[in-house]
Amino acid sequence: MVKYKAQSLKFLVLSFSFAFLAFSFRLPCFAQDKIVAIVNDDVITQKDLNDFINILRIQLSEELQGKELEAKIQSLGSDLLNRLIEDRLILQEAKKEKVQINEAVIKEKIAEIKKKYPSEEDFNYDLAKQGLVQADLEAKIRDQHLMRSIVDRKVRSRVVISPNEIADFYERSKEKFILPVQRELEVVGFKDKSLAQEAYDDIEAGKSWEDVVKNRLLNTDNILVAQDGQLRKDVEDALFKLNIDEVTAPLKVEETYYIFRLNNIIPSRQQTLAEAQGAIRNFLGNEKMQKELSKWLDEIKKQTYIKIL
Repeated sequence: MVKYKAQSLKFLVLSFSFAFLAFSFRLPCFAQDKIVAIVNDDVITQKDLNDFINILRIQLSEELQGKELEAKIQSLGSDLLNRLIEDRLILQEAKKEKVQINEAVIKEKIAEIKKKYPSEEDFNYDLAKQGLVQADLEAKIRDQHLMRSIVDRKVRSRVVISPNEIADFYERSKEKFILPVQRELEVVGFKDKSLAQEAYDDIEAGKSWEDVVKNRLLNTDNILVAQDGQLRKDVEDALFKLNIDEVTAPLKVEETYYIFRLNNIIPSRQQTLAEAQGAIRNFLGNEKMQKELSKWLDEIKKQTYIKIL
């Protein structure tokens, strides 16, 4: 794996805003209806900010869990309101430009998110825990696509990375493009633990990997892994203890039991410029994108009424 990874525009992916109409006049709603900021003719209420944080938590939960997730939310602190204000500015620009979004894209994204849940009920329950419904998520995705579209049109079009810039960066940072030792593995998966154990026992008893796979009509996948912390530690430890042609005992990952066989060990080596240029282009592109985006937002803010209450 390349050590020097391109930094993504997280706040474009993870930040979003949407307005909700007040529909209740009960006393408990008053605190949430409190206005926390004004952006031109738009108001941002405490409920907007709370919903922003809740949906951000749902998206971050794809990568983080428990204390790590909450620590990430807390680390953003007051920056969350600033992000929400910038989202409003970007959305206002999208509306000025009359940017249109294909609604089919929204449905596809919702379907993709739902696939990560065992059932529709689990999906709705997870939203309800955050005080949200599917319509809120759809609004977020719609706003997210509007923001991406206008940013692509107004900002990304300014970003150009020349071959000389890529080559210069590579020469200055060669040590960042050294591939670690990699392992080529073949893997089979089982939904049933006993079937996985039987297959493993047959291999341990002397049957060949090929025969076990063929006799059980198993599908195999070939993967390439490095000891770089991207794998779960127990899985990484098991894979990097193997010798050529050895197999692991069944390893449970989520709801599947996997058996891995080591086919080859690839030594560490220096990546060539041709191999590294994609990662370099992404990194330099995102770096320039951040600068251009900040510059564009600063230009907009000069012509905008913003008041934080």
